[in-house]
Amino acid sequence: MNIPSESKFNKNFLSTHFSTLKDPRCTYRGNLKHSLSDILLLTLSAVICNCQEWDSILLFGEQEIDWLKTHGTFLNGLPSKDTLRRFFTALDPVSFQDCFRQWVATLRDSEETEIIALDGKTIRGASNFTKDQRAITHVLSAFSTDQELCLGQLKVDQKSNEITAIPELLDLLFIDNSTITIDAMGCQKSIVEKIRSKKANYIIAVKENQKELHLAIKDTLLLEKPVAIDIQEDCGHGRVEKRTCRIYGNLSHFEHKQHWKSLNSFIVIETEIYQKASQKSSKELRYYISNLENDATMINKAIRKHWAIENKLHWVLDVVFNEDASRKRTLNAAENFNIIIKTALTLINNDKSVKKSKNNKRLKALLSREYRNKILLF
Repeated sequence: MNIPSESKFNKNFLSTHFSTLKDPRCTYRGNLKHSLSDILLLTLSAVICNCQEWDSILLFGEQEIDWLKTHGTFLNGLPSKDTLRRFFTALDPVSFQDCFRQWVATLRDSEETEIIALDGKTIRGASNFTKDQRAITHVLSAFSTDQELCLGQLKVDQKSNEITAIPELLDLLFIDNSTITIDAMGCQKSIVEKIRSKKANYIIAVKENQKELHLAIKDTLLLEKPVAIDIQEDCGHGRVEKRTCRIYGNLSHFEHKQHWKSLNSFIVIETEIYQKASQKSSKELRYYISNLENDATMINKAIRKHWAIENKLHWVLDVVFNEDASRKRTLNAAENFNIIIKTALTLINNDKSVKKSKNNKRLKALLSREYRNKILLF
């Protein structure tokens, strides 16, 4: 049987930026019924419309086959749910990630000074119990906090952790003049070295995993005066939050400053939260290191923005797209579907024509083909 022609597949971001994606199936045998572009179009369209399990993706396809044929080939109808499962299980996630990054790069405003937050997320539903251990799918993501774009991701190897994955992900990204924020897991000399080699700035949390550095910051806090202070307050959700950022430029109490590339400042964030309902207050101190100095206002905002990767990416993946409930566990399925979901999220965020929640945008895309075309850039 001949391979379906893809000439009918409209020129859009999928055909432009995902054309280099290698088909994991044996395309040379001549019995390929469903093209790679058709499978991607069906799956991505269904996920945008809140159909994420293999059964519901197929049901969406059955209801929208006429619409699908206007944008794809589907010469042999729809792929079965087993075909979808096998395809995403076998698809090379590295190649898929490369295509995703190339596409997102076209949406990114390169002129804007970015805060890029790095953090990992475990896909809990994809965890699998093997004979010897529990296999966990953990994905490290880089998130542009102001542009609300996931710039790239990398699966953390089962026998490794984020410490080794962070430099690998940074190597894949253009981060020139950006500021990278990372939690205490990333407080490593090699990671600092990598960030500076890529001509980026860093603000990295420090905890007791770096005991000498942690102690030096505490000593500096007691013995030195800050060179800059910034105070910011937020009200909402029944509480008042006050964040005080203090920058310390005298690092003489840290003997091994030279081992940390371009280290110029210690940062202390004091957070005081007043709960209106209970009328109780709580305080917390957090420590950071950075090559930046003196601009306490910018640093205070950057540290605050780091949490956008939790609120605007990881939380959305869990609550809006229900990723943790997914049971796609076999081989590459969970990692590849993570990319599909992030692609859908990026498209939904990219549409500014409708001022509604993400859930309502997904519902509107399901009900309105015209709006679905707009989201998919057709």
